[in-house]
Amino acid sequence: MINKQLKVGVIGTGQIAQIAHFPVLAALPDVKISAILSGHYENAQMAKEQYGAEKACRTLDEFLSTEMDCAVLLTPKTVRKAYLPPLIANGLDVLCEKPLSTTLAECEYLADLSAKSGKIVMVAFNRRFAPANRKSIEAFHVSGKQPHMVIANKSREFKEYRGTLENAIHMVDLLRYYLGECDYVEARAKFTDPFFEDLCTAHLGFENGATGLLAASREAGQWREQVEIYGENMTAVSDNLDSYKVIYPDREEGQTFTPLNQGWCTVVNRLGFEDCIKHFFHCVRTRETPLTSAEDAYKTHELMDRILKAAGLPDLSNDWGESQ
Repeated sequence: MINKQLKVGVIGTGQIAQIAHFPVLAALPDVKISAILSGHYENAQMAKEQYGAEKACRTLDEFLSTEMDCAVLLTPKTVRKAYLPPLIANGLDVLCEKPLSTTLAECEYLADLSAKSGKIVMVAFNRRFAPANRKSIEAFHVSGKQPHMVIANKSREFKEYRGTLENAIHMVDLLRYYLGECDYVEARAKFTDPFFEDLCTAHLGFENGATGLLAASREAGQWREQVEIYGENMTAVSDNLDSYKVIYPDREEGQTFTPLNQGWCTVVNRLGFEDCIKHFFHCVRTRETPLTSAEDAYKTHELMDRILKAAGLPDLSNDWGESQ
């Protein structure tokens, strides 16, 4: 039985919208895209036609006057504060892309606003929902065991603006999700230009005594994403989100995801976007607190700020914008 259809508005039509969000939203039978707003109206109009939305909007006021139950916020992170408060004020639940904002103070403001509103506000840390990552940590939970060390590597073959903040934040969020809250941070970075770092590594100590190691090279041969979880005579490895393996003293178990769906296991499946978006709508319907609520996401941003400071990289105390 299909649930009552939810109407969702989407703000933003950029790369992440086209790669991940629109394809998932358009395919969900119990969701209808009611309105799309973009910085350029012609982009909203094209997305409307491509994904079967009811309306393309020219202004935020027009968007907010449209009937909808919730919204997906995919704007550049530098302008989230201009959009999230009006959405919440209009009684909408919101799924917001990561990072929540560009400064820690603004992240805290938005998280506090979300908590006080009583609305569902979720930040799309999709790596928590990636099947390989989820299966890896579930092996520990099913066995009743606790990890005591996690090594999280997310390396790329090119430099990008504030790469650790923009890209490695997924691994920082996973380390928190797997190990709890952090009480010790030691980090190093290599760079000529601190806004385009070559490398960032961190040694993290957690309140439960566990250790987390973060690695993020910007000079790798190719994209490499691996999470290794150790503890109580078990090892679980998520490898490039294509597969996972659980290693016991007497056997190994695992699965490769790429060949699934007749060879069409897509990026939205493997990287966790589909299950992340579905989780948001589940929470909208049930009023459960999202796994990656704005309040929880703030803790990831706070830990990232500590890592950046320890590594000598631009932290989250200033709004550096995109032009540095």
